[in-house]
Formats: sequence, C-alpha cells, structure tokens
Amino acid sequence: MRRVRYEHTGGPLFLEDVPVPVTGPGELLVRAEAVGVTLPVVRKVIEAAEPIPLGGEVVAVGPGVTRFREGDRVTGLCFGHGYADYALLDETIASPVPAGASAVDAVALVRSGLVALGALEAARPTPGEAALITGAASGVGHLAVQLARSRGASRVVGAVSTLGFGKAEFVRGLGADEVVAYDCEHWGEPVDYALDAVGGDLLTPAVATLTPGGRLVAYSSGGGTVRAYDLLVGAKSVIGFQMARIARNEPRLYERWREELWRLFAEGALRPAVHGEFALEDAAKAHTAIESRSNLGKVVLRP
Repeated sequence: MRRVRYEHTGGPLFLEDVPVPVTGPGELLVRAEAVGVTLPVVRKVIEAAEPIPLGGEVVAVGPGVTRFREGDRVTGLCFGHGYADYALLDETIASPVPAGASAVDAVALVRSGLVALGALEAARPTPGEAALITGAASGVGHLAVQLARSRGASRVVGAVSTLGFGKAEFVRGLGADEVVAYDCEHWGEPVDYALDAVGGDLLTPAVATLTPGGRLVAYSSGGGTVRAYDLLVGAKSVIGFQMARIARNEPRLYERWREELWRLFAEGALRPAVHGEFALEDAAKAHTAIESRSNLGKVVLRP
C-alpha cells in the first residue's frame, strides 16, 4: 500500500510502499476513503503525535472486536499512520457512518464538529447572546458558526485571517452577521462569548470584544497569554477546552455530542464544507492550504 512519509519535522513529504498493517486485538483495518488534515498535525508533521480523523470501509477486524464487521463503513481517530491507503482504528473510538453520508462528510463533520460543539458547550450559551468565532472559515470554525446560530445566538461575528480568498462571503453564507479580519482595529459591538481557535496575539482583542461577564473559550494549540487585569476590570473569564479529555473521561457525553452532530446533519441544520480533496501524493499541497490559511472549510486527503 501507499503511505506518506517524512524524514523530520517540517521536512518534505513523499510516498512510500509499505505492507498493509495487521490488526491487533480490538483493532479495525480500514480502507481509507477520506483522511482529515488538521492544523495540529500540519504544525508537527509527525503522525501519531496528533490523532488523524479518517473514514472508510472495514476490511478486517482483530481479535475481540464485537461492534463492527467487514464491510461496515466507519469513522474515527487514527493514532498511527493515517496518511495511507489503509489504517488501523481502535474499535472503542470508531463509530458508524450513517446511511446517506459519505466518508468525506464523516471526516469533515465528526472530529471538527465535536471540537466545535464541545467548545460551544464550554461557553454555556443561552439564546439571545452574541457570539464571536475566530478561525471562522476553518474546518472547526465554519461548523462553530453554524452551531452557535442553531443554539440561538442573536448575532454571530466571524473573525478570519483575511477577507480575501472569498472568506467573507463564505462565512456570511454560513450564517454570520458580520465578518472581520484579525488586523481590524475594531471587531464590532461586544459579544457575550467567544470561541477562539487561534490563540497567540488574538487572545487580547478577543477578550477586549467581550461584554462585562463575557466568556472566552480557548481551544487552540497556538498558545498565547491573557492579562489578568483585562479579565478583572470586566469580570470576564477564560475557559480552556480540550477534546481529548472529554473523549478519555466522558465517553457518554462524547457519544451524545456525536449523535447531535449527525442529527443536525440529517436535518440540514449543519453543513460541513470541504475546501479541497487532495490525493495522497498531494499531501504537501493539502498542508500548504492549511498553513496559508486559504482554506474554506475542511481539507481532506482522498486515498
């Protein structure tokens, strides 16, 4: 089979031929139909350092597997080599792809959607509140915009790296009332909560945009610092959200969120957008789309 290989962090990506992996206890061998490209993976360029979302058909099951069989279509997180024709999934973190949904839908919706929905839940929104979503055109952000609206946000502001690449029109089409670029001096009227996917220097203007008592949910791997004084003067708060903790410690909540995402998808209330579908040999181009911040929605590899 084909697999993407790299020699070192930040090094070039290239294809190699390797044997198809063999299932171990509790594992599924999946013929990959779609593989999600995420910013944390792009930043590290080390598979297994970050989970890789993928979807496809089960072609073999390991000892002890009871929930799936050959021919089932599944999605889940690969903690090994995911940029490949075949990959291994642990049965415990795999889930079925519903009839009427494609593997691309699953990859674009499930992992990114879980992060978006989890971050929104952490903000504890109430109907009528105003929301700010940074990284609003990204794989997670474009779903967060829609979810905030579905939870009754009275106004949604989408913040993006640039108003170019068609991002402003794209984010408005998702339901945002306003779209601002990160370098804008003013991000509009205050909001009650903000979901931040970027971190770094953006934390300061995001906090400044909050109303007194507002909440910022930080779920980015980009780091950054918030001044305590900026929180104190407005009785504002910062909440950290990590999807991995939910997956490990609260599996029932994780499953409930996943069911909610598929329900919203079936109802047409949540529309995952795919920026591009890249072949394995074009993995470097997929990474460039993420690094250049030019993507509108999810970036996907199609083995």
